[in-house]
Amino acid sequence: MYKQPQYFKDFLKEDRNISKKPQKFPYRELCRDNIYLVHQQNAGMGDEDLHKKKTKNGLKQKRTFLQEMKRNKILYLMFLPVGIYFLIFAYFPMAGIVVAFKQFNYRDGLFGSPWIGWENFKFFFSSGKAFLVTKNTVLYNLVFLFLYTVFSVLAAVFIAEVNNKVFKKISQSMMFLPYFISWVVVSAFMYNFCNYEYGIVNTVLKFFGREPVSVYSTPSYWYFLLPFLYVWKSIGYGSVLYLAAIMGIDQECYEAAKIDGANVFQRVRYITIPCLRPTIVILVLMGLGRIMRGDFDMFYQLIGKNGVLMNATDIIDTLVFRSLIDLGDWGMASAAGLYQSVLCFIIIVLANWIVKKVEPDYALF
Repeated sequence: MYKQPQYFKDFLKEDRNISKKPQKFPYRELCRDNIYLVHQQNAGMGDEDLHKKKTKNGLKQKRTFLQEMKRNKILYLMFLPVGIYFLIFAYFPMAGIVVAFKQFNYRDGLFGSPWIGWENFKFFFSSGKAFLVTKNTVLYNLVFLFLYTVFSVLAAVFIAEVNNKVFKKISQSMMFLPYFISWVVVSAFMYNFCNYEYGIVNTVLKFFGREPVSVYSTPSYWYFLLPFLYVWKSIGYGSVLYLAAIMGIDQECYEAAKIDGANVFQRVRYITIPCLRPTIVILVLMGLGRIMRGDFDMFYQLIGKNGVLMNATDIIDTLVFRSLIDLGDWGMASAAGLYQSVLCFIIIVLANWIVKKVEPDYALF
Protein backbone atom coordinates (compact mmCIF):
# COMPACT_ATOMS: atom_id res chain seq x y z
CA MET A 1 0.00 0.00 0.00
CA TYR A 2 1.31 3.47 -0.89
CA LYS A 3 2.53 5.45 2.12
CA GLN A 4 3.03 9.21 1.95
CA PRO A 5 6.61 10.20 2.75
CA GLN A 6 7.24 12.65 5.56
CA TYR A 7 8.35 15.49 3.30
CA PHE A 8 5.00 15.42 1.47
CA LYS A 9 3.23 15.73 4.82
CA ASP A 10 5.48 18.70 5.65
CA PHE A 11 4.70 20.21 2.29
CA LEU A 12 0.94 19.95 2.79
CA LYS A 13 1.26 21.45 6.26
CA GLU A 14 3.29 24.41 4.97
CA ASP A 15 0.96 24.89 2.03
CA ARG A 16 -1.86 25.91 4.36
CA ASN A 17 0.18 28.78 5.80
CA ILE A 18 1.83 30.27 2.71
CA SER A 19 0.70 33.56 1.23
CA LYS A 20 -0.77 33.99 -2.21
CA LYS A 21 2.57 35.38 -3.43
CA PRO A 22 4.21 32.85 -5.78
CA GLN A 23 6.99 30.88 -4.11
CA LYS A 24 9.87 29.03 -5.76
CA PHE A 25 9.27 25.55 -4.42
CA PRO A 26 9.65 22.38 -6.52
CA TYR A 27 6.00 21.32 -6.27
CA ARG A 28 4.33 24.65 -5.41
CA GLU A 29 3.18 25.17 -8.98
CA LEU A 30 1.39 21.82 -9.04
CA CYS A 31 -2.12 21.30 -7.81
CA ARG A 32 -2.63 19.11 -4.76
CA ASP A 33 -4.44 16.49 -6.78
CA ASN A 34 -1.24 15.72 -8.72
CA ILE A 35 1.10 15.40 -5.75
CA TYR A 36 0.70 11.65 -5.56
CA LEU A 37 1.41 11.31 -9.30
CA VAL A 38 4.52 13.50 -9.04
CA HIS A 39 5.83 11.38 -6.19
CA GLN A 40 5.30 8.23 -8.24
CA GLN A 41 7.19 9.68 -11.21
CA ASN A 42 10.12 10.62 -8.99
CA ALA A 43 10.09 7.44 -6.94
CA GLY A 44 13.53 6.53 -8.23
CA MET A 45 15.10 9.78 -7.00
CA GLY A 46 16.68 10.11 -3.60
CA ASP A 47 15.12 12.13 -0.81
CA GLU A 48 18.04 14.53 -0.99
CA ASP A 49 17.27 15.37 -4.62
CA LEU A 50 13.55 15.81 -4.05
CA HIS A 51 13.41 17.32 -0.59
CA LYS A 52 15.70 20.30 -1.01
CA LYS A 53 17.11 22.16 1.95
CA LYS A 54 14.77 25.04 2.78
CA THR A 55 14.92 28.38 4.49
CA LYS A 56 12.16 29.93 6.55
CA ASN A 57 10.32 30.91 3.38
CA GLY A 58 10.47 27.39 1.93
CA LEU A 59 13.19 28.29 -0.60
CA LYS A 60 16.30 26.29 -1.30
CA GLN A 61 19.31 27.48 0.69
CA LYS A 62 22.45 27.71 -1.42
CA ARG A 63 25.48 25.99 0.09
CA THR A 64 28.53 28.08 0.86
CA PHE A 65 31.93 27.21 -0.59
CA LEU A 66 33.12 25.77 2.73
CA GLN A 67 30.00 23.62 3.01
CA GLU A 68 30.54 22.41 -0.55
CA MET A 69 34.17 21.52 0.23
CA LYS A 70 33.13 19.70 3.41
CA ARG A 71 30.46 17.78 1.54
CA ASN A 72 32.80 16.72 -1.32
CA LYS A 73 36.11 16.71 0.53
CA ILE A 74 37.22 13.42 -1.01
CA LEU A 75 36.76 14.76 -4.54
CA TYR A 76 38.62 17.97 -3.69
CA LEU A 77 41.47 15.96 -2.15
CA MET A 78 41.67 13.93 -5.37
CA PHE A 79 41.86 17.15 -7.37
CA LEU A 80 44.52 18.70 -5.11
CA PRO A 81 47.62 17.08 -6.75
CA VAL A 82 46.36 18.06 -10.22
CA GLY A 83 45.68 21.62 -9.06
CA ILE A 84 49.16 21.93 -7.52
CA TYR A 85 50.74 20.55 -10.70
CA PHE A 86 48.97 23.11 -12.88
CA LEU A 87 49.78 25.96 -10.50
CA ILE A 88 53.49 25.15 -10.53
CA PHE A 89 53.99 24.23 -14.18
CA ALA A 90 51.24 26.19 -15.97
CA TYR A 91 50.22 29.29 -14.01
CA PHE A 92 53.31 30.41 -12.08
CA PRO A 93 55.46 30.48 -15.27
CA MET A 94 52.90 32.85 -16.83
CA ALA A 95 54.70 35.64 -14.95
CA GLY A 96 57.24 35.43 -17.77
CA ILE A 97 54.69 37.05 -20.09
CA VAL A 98 56.15 40.41 -19.05
CA VAL A 99 59.27 39.59 -21.13
CA ALA A 100 57.18 40.26 -24.25
CA PHE A 101 56.87 43.89 -23.14
CA LYS A 102 60.46 44.40 -21.99
CA GLN A 103 63.93 44.74 -23.44
CA PHE A 104 65.23 41.76 -21.53
CA ASN A 105 68.84 41.52 -20.41
CA TYR A 106 70.55 39.17 -17.97
CA ARG A 107 71.97 41.91 -15.79
CA ASP A 108 68.62 43.48 -14.82
CA GLY A 109 66.72 40.21 -14.81
CA LEU A 110 63.08 39.43 -15.50
CA PHE A 111 61.44 42.30 -13.63
CA GLY A 112 64.29 44.79 -13.71
CA SER A 113 64.68 45.03 -17.50
CA PRO A 114 63.40 48.26 -19.10
CA TRP A 115 59.75 48.39 -20.19
CA ILE A 116 59.32 49.01 -23.94
CA GLY A 117 55.60 48.29 -24.37
CA TRP A 118 54.56 46.95 -27.76
CA GLU A 119 57.93 47.34 -29.47
CA ASN A 120 58.64 43.60 -29.54
CA PHE A 121 55.28 42.99 -31.22
CA LYS A 122 55.95 45.74 -33.75
CA PHE A 123 59.31 44.17 -34.57
CA PHE A 124 57.69 40.73 -34.91
CA PHE A 125 54.97 41.94 -37.30
CA SER A 126 57.31 44.20 -39.29
CA SER A 127 59.85 41.41 -39.80
CA GLY A 128 57.67 39.91 -42.57
CA LYS A 129 57.56 36.54 -40.83
CA ALA A 130 54.37 36.92 -38.81
CA PHE A 131 51.90 36.24 -41.62
CA LEU A 132 54.02 33.45 -43.14
CA VAL A 133 54.47 31.44 -39.94
CA THR A 134 50.83 31.99 -38.92
CA LYS A 135 49.59 30.78 -42.31
CA ASN A 136 51.88 27.72 -42.26
CA THR A 137 50.95 26.82 -38.69
CA VAL A 138 47.20 27.06 -39.25
CA LEU A 139 47.14 25.30 -42.64
CA TYR A 140 49.40 22.44 -41.57
CA ASN A 141 47.45 21.88 -38.36
CA LEU A 142 44.10 21.94 -40.17
CA VAL A 143 45.35 19.32 -42.64
CA PHE A 144 46.85 17.27 -39.82
CA LEU A 145 43.63 17.42 -37.78
CA PHE A 146 41.42 16.47 -40.72
CA LEU A 147 43.57 13.54 -41.87
CA TYR A 148 44.19 12.37 -38.30
CA THR A 149 40.46 12.30 -37.54
CA VAL A 150 39.44 10.57 -40.79
CA PHE A 151 42.11 7.87 -40.72
CA SER A 152 41.78 7.27 -36.98
CA VAL A 153 38.03 6.69 -37.33
CA LEU A 154 38.56 4.42 -40.34
CA ALA A 155 41.23 2.42 -38.51
CA ALA A 156 39.04 2.07 -35.41
CA VAL A 157 36.04 0.94 -37.46
CA PHE A 158 38.21 -1.55 -39.36
CA ILE A 159 39.62 -3.07 -36.17
CA ALA A 160 36.18 -3.22 -34.56
CA GLU A 161 34.67 -5.06 -37.53
CA VAL A 162 37.47 -7.64 -37.83
CA ASN A 163 36.54 -10.93 -36.18
CA ASN A 164 39.98 -12.55 -36.20
CA LYS A 165 41.43 -11.78 -32.76
CA VAL A 166 45.02 -12.54 -33.75
CA PHE A 167 44.89 -10.24 -36.78
CA LYS A 168 43.18 -7.57 -34.68
CA LYS A 169 45.94 -7.59 -32.06
CA ILE A 170 48.73 -7.59 -34.65
CA SER A 171 47.19 -4.71 -36.62
CA GLN A 172 46.64 -2.67 -33.45
CA SER A 173 50.24 -3.20 -32.37
CA MET A 174 51.61 -2.29 -35.81
CA MET A 175 49.56 0.92 -35.94
CA PHE A 176 50.39 1.90 -32.37
CA LEU A 177 54.14 1.25 -32.66
CA PRO A 178 55.06 4.48 -34.58
CA TYR A 179 53.53 6.56 -31.79
CA PHE A 180 56.41 5.56 -29.51
CA ILE A 181 59.14 6.27 -32.06
CA SER A 182 60.96 9.56 -31.50
CA TRP A 183 60.99 12.16 -34.26
CA VAL A 184 64.79 12.01 -34.07
CA VAL A 185 64.63 8.39 -35.22
CA VAL A 186 62.03 9.24 -37.86
CA SER A 187 64.27 12.01 -39.22
CA ALA A 188 67.14 9.52 -39.51
CA PHE A 189 64.89 7.13 -41.45
CA MET A 190 63.79 9.96 -43.72
CA TYR A 191 67.37 11.01 -44.42
CA ASN A 192 68.37 7.44 -45.32
CA PHE A 193 65.36 7.15 -47.61
CA CYS A 194 65.54 10.56 -49.27
CA ASN A 195 69.25 11.43 -49.34
CA TYR A 196 70.15 12.68 -52.80
CA GLU A 197 73.31 10.59 -53.27
CA TYR A 198 72.85 7.46 -51.17
CA GLY A 199 69.15 7.40 -50.30
CA ILE A 200 67.07 4.30 -50.94
CA VAL A 201 64.56 6.18 -53.11
CA ASN A 202 67.20 7.62 -55.45
CA THR A 203 69.12 4.33 -55.54
CA VAL A 204 65.99 2.57 -56.80
CA LEU A 205 65.32 5.35 -59.32
CA LYS A 206 68.87 5.13 -60.65
CA PHE A 207 68.55 1.36 -60.93
CA PHE A 208 65.56 1.81 -63.25
CA GLY A 209 67.32 4.55 -65.22
CA ARG A 210 65.34 7.46 -63.77
CA GLU A 211 66.64 10.82 -62.61
CA PRO A 212 67.17 11.15 -58.84
CA VAL A 213 64.97 13.58 -56.91
CA SER A 214 66.25 16.17 -54.47
CA VAL A 215 63.72 15.97 -51.65
CA TYR A 216 65.61 18.27 -49.27
CA SER A 217 65.79 21.09 -51.80
CA THR A 218 62.24 20.86 -53.23
CA PRO A 219 59.60 22.47 -50.96
CA SER A 220 56.62 20.99 -52.84
CA TYR A 221 57.43 17.45 -51.70
CA TRP A 222 57.05 18.42 -48.05
CA TYR A 223 53.45 19.51 -48.46
CA PHE A 224 52.70 15.78 -48.80
CA LEU A 225 55.50 14.23 -46.73
CA LEU A 226 54.72 16.11 -43.51
CA PRO A 227 50.98 15.17 -43.39
CA PHE A 228 51.85 11.58 -44.33
CA LEU A 229 54.43 11.25 -41.55
CA TYR A 230 52.14 12.91 -39.01
CA VAL A 231 49.25 10.55 -39.75
CA TRP A 232 51.58 7.52 -39.83
CA LYS A 233 52.89 8.37 -36.37
CA SER A 234 49.58 9.43 -34.76
CA ILE A 235 46.99 7.08 -36.22
CA GLY A 236 47.63 4.38 -33.63
CA TYR A 237 46.86 6.65 -30.69
CA GLY A 238 43.77 8.11 -32.35
CA SER A 239 42.41 4.72 -33.33
CA VAL A 240 42.60 3.55 -29.70
CA LEU A 241 40.48 6.51 -28.57
CA TYR A 242 37.79 5.90 -31.18
CA LEU A 243 37.92 2.13 -30.71
CA ALA A 244 37.16 2.61 -27.01
CA ALA A 245 34.13 4.68 -27.98
CA ILE A 246 32.98 1.99 -30.44
CA MET A 247 33.29 -0.69 -27.75
CA GLY A 248 30.86 1.33 -25.63
CA ILE A 249 28.09 1.11 -28.24
CA ASP A 250 25.30 -1.28 -27.30
CA GLN A 251 25.81 -4.48 -29.26
CA GLU A 252 22.06 -5.06 -29.43
CA CYS A 253 21.88 -2.26 -32.00
CA TYR A 254 24.22 -4.19 -34.31
CA GLU A 255 22.34 -7.44 -33.72
CA ALA A 256 19.03 -5.82 -34.56
CA ALA A 257 20.56 -4.30 -37.70
CA LYS A 258 21.87 -7.72 -38.78
CA ILE A 259 18.43 -9.24 -38.29
CA ASP A 260 16.96 -6.48 -40.47
CA GLY A 261 19.45 -7.38 -43.21
CA ALA A 262 21.91 -4.46 -42.87
CA ASN A 263 25.37 -5.16 -44.27
CA VAL A 264 28.61 -4.00 -42.64
CA PHE A 265 28.72 -0.67 -44.50
CA GLN A 266 25.14 0.15 -43.53
CA ARG A 267 25.85 -0.70 -39.88
CA VAL A 268 28.89 1.56 -39.90
CA ARG A 269 27.01 4.39 -41.61
CA TYR A 270 23.81 4.31 -39.57
CA ILE A 271 25.05 3.07 -36.17
CA THR A 272 28.80 3.45 -35.64
CA ILE A 273 29.39 6.89 -37.15
CA PRO A 274 26.35 8.56 -35.47
CA CYS A 275 27.36 7.07 -32.11
CA LEU A 276 30.94 8.32 -32.60
CA ARG A 277 29.76 11.84 -33.34
CA PRO A 278 30.08 13.19 -29.75
CA THR A 279 33.61 11.76 -29.44
CA ILE A 280 34.63 13.17 -32.82
CA VAL A 281 33.30 16.64 -31.98
CA ILE A 282 35.06 16.76 -28.60
CA LEU A 283 38.39 15.56 -29.98
CA VAL A 284 38.17 17.98 -32.91
CA LEU A 285 37.46 20.82 -30.48
CA MET A 286 40.49 19.84 -28.43
CA GLY A 287 42.52 19.71 -31.64
CA LEU A 288 41.34 23.19 -32.59
CA GLY A 289 42.59 24.39 -29.22
CA ARG A 290 46.09 23.47 -30.40
CA ILE A 291 45.63 24.81 -33.92
CA MET A 292 48.27 27.52 -33.39
CA ARG A 293 50.73 25.14 -31.75
CA GLY A 294 52.81 23.36 -34.33
CA ASP A 295 54.52 20.04 -33.71
CA PHE A 296 57.95 21.51 -33.01
CA ASP A 297 59.71 18.13 -32.72
CA MET A 298 58.50 17.03 -36.14
CA PHE A 299 59.31 20.24 -38.01
CA TYR A 300 62.66 20.87 -36.36
CA GLN A 301 63.94 17.30 -36.58
CA LEU A 302 62.81 16.73 -40.17
CA ILE A 303 63.61 20.16 -41.60
CA GLY A 304 66.19 21.59 -39.20
CA LYS A 305 67.72 24.85 -40.43
CA ASN A 306 67.29 24.10 -44.11
CA GLY A 307 66.93 27.57 -45.62
CA VAL A 308 65.57 26.23 -48.92
CA LEU A 309 62.54 24.73 -47.17
CA MET A 310 62.07 27.58 -44.69
CA ASN A 311 59.22 29.42 -46.43
CA ALA A 312 57.26 26.20 -46.95
CA THR A 313 57.75 24.67 -43.50
CA ASP A 314 58.48 27.48 -41.05
CA ILE A 315 55.94 27.68 -38.20
CA ILE A 316 55.59 29.85 -35.10
CA ASP A 317 57.33 27.33 -32.84
CA THR A 318 60.44 27.05 -34.99
CA LEU A 319 60.57 30.84 -35.41
CA VAL A 320 60.45 31.31 -31.62
CA PHE A 321 63.19 28.71 -31.18
CA ARG A 322 65.50 30.36 -33.74
CA SER A 323 64.85 33.83 -32.31
CA LEU A 324 65.79 32.63 -28.85
CA ILE A 325 68.70 30.28 -29.58
CA ASP A 326 70.32 31.76 -32.68
CA LEU A 327 69.60 35.47 -32.15
CA GLY A 328 69.17 35.61 -28.38
CA ASP A 329 66.13 37.86 -28.86
CA TRP A 330 64.07 37.09 -25.76
CA GLY A 331 61.62 39.93 -26.42
CA MET A 332 60.51 38.92 -29.90
CA ALA A 333 60.44 35.22 -28.98
CA SER A 334 58.15 35.98 -26.02
CA ALA A 335 55.99 38.29 -28.14
CA ALA A 336 55.52 35.57 -30.77
CA GLY A 337 54.71 33.01 -28.06
CA LEU A 338 52.13 35.30 -26.46
CA TYR A 339 50.62 36.04 -29.87
CA GLN A 340 50.35 32.29 -30.46
CA SER A 341 48.67 31.66 -27.10
CA VAL A 342 46.11 34.46 -27.52
CA LEU A 343 45.12 33.18 -30.98
CA CYS A 344 44.75 29.63 -29.59
CA PHE A 345 42.45 30.94 -26.86
CA ILE A 346 40.34 32.94 -29.31
CA ILE A 347 39.99 30.00 -31.72
CA ILE A 348 38.95 27.46 -29.08
CA VAL A 349 36.41 29.86 -27.51
CA LEU A 350 34.96 30.68 -30.92
CA ALA A 351 34.81 27.03 -31.99
CA ASN A 352 33.18 26.01 -28.70
CA TRP A 353 30.63 28.84 -29.07
CA ILE A 354 29.69 27.61 -32.55
CA VAL A 355 29.32 24.02 -31.32
CA LYS A 356 27.26 25.23 -28.37
CA LYS A 357 24.87 26.99 -30.73
CA VAL A 358 24.48 23.90 -32.93
CA GLU A 359 24.75 21.05 -30.41
CA PRO A 360 24.88 22.29 -26.79
CA ASP A 361 25.54 18.79 -25.43
CA TYR A 362 28.81 18.52 -27.36
CA ALA A 363 30.36 21.79 -26.12
CA LEU A 364 33.41 21.68 -23.86
CA PHE A 365 32.19 24.48 -21.60
